[in-house]
Amino acid sequence: MQKPLVVVTGKNGQLGWELIQLAQQYAKDFDFLFTDRNQLNLADEQSITQFFQTYQPTYFINCAAYTAVDKAESEQDLAYRVNALAVAQIAYHCNLSNTKLIHFSTDYVFDGKGTTPYTIDTPTSPVNYYGYTKRIGEQLALENHSSTIIIRTSWVYSSYGHNFVKTMLRLMKERDTIKVVADQKGCPTYAADLAAATMNIIIASQNGNFHPGIFHYSNAGETNWYEFAKAIRDAAELTCTVEPITTSEYPTPAKRPGYSVMDLSTITEQYHIQTKAWQESLSNCLAVLKEERIQ
Repeated sequence: MQKPLVVVTGKNGQLGWELIQLAQQYAKDFDFLFTDRNQLNLADEQSITQFFQTYQPTYFINCAAYTAVDKAESEQDLAYRVNALAVAQIAYHCNLSNTKLIHFSTDYVFDGKGTTPYTIDTPTSPVNYYGYTKRIGEQLALENHSSTIIIRTSWVYSSYGHNFVKTMLRLMKERDTIKVVADQKGCPTYAADLAAATMNIIIASQNGNFHPGIFHYSNAGETNWYEFAKAIRDAAELTCTVEPITTSEYPTPAKRPGYSVMDLSTITEQYHIQTKAWQESLSNCLAVLKEERIQ
């Protein structure tokens, strides 16, 4: 009997990389195909069409995205193409091939004016172009394919790739003092945890427990970038001084939401996925980084 085929885009990104690490333990039950833009270019309409002419996956996990939040303000056409139009096209083809689609979105679909965790029913109102393209992508995916799961996540980091944790570790070793924004609240997400949650959803789906729609996933709790930086410093046993600054003191081309903590209850209820405290997951990531340095 043929095993279900799981296609994962964005294999060179943090989440794609973490899914590659997990694939081995699921190899007896699934076939995996990990793609980068050479095999599947989301900026190229023909590339997507040709891909689905070649493959009819059981699951399509779309980790690929245009994620340069500031650059999106000046590269709007490309950001919209990858984050919105390509997602609509993927959903359309998934619908034709009866493929279940798991697509990732962002806390940046919210305006940041809230003071309590955003639920999946909270109205969206992005404050930057990146968030706008991701919200349109959500809508188009759900319109084009009823078997779509959207997972909004936030502040993603990993032992692999470019992210806040690795940047902080590097800067803290280079400098005596760093300044970090303290008035943007949210919650970090360890990509390894998100990858595990994604595979849990696929296993549940194989067992007949598939719930389409929008879900929120991050680690548990809330913090701000300044407190997160201090936690990184302390867990890594570094001595750099971390000073708080305001968003206005660190201007960027794209505006950031001031509050983007998400309510995680729906993914827990529907898929029985428990989330780890962000502090625990940070420790786990730093342990992986330490082990990699030793080897």
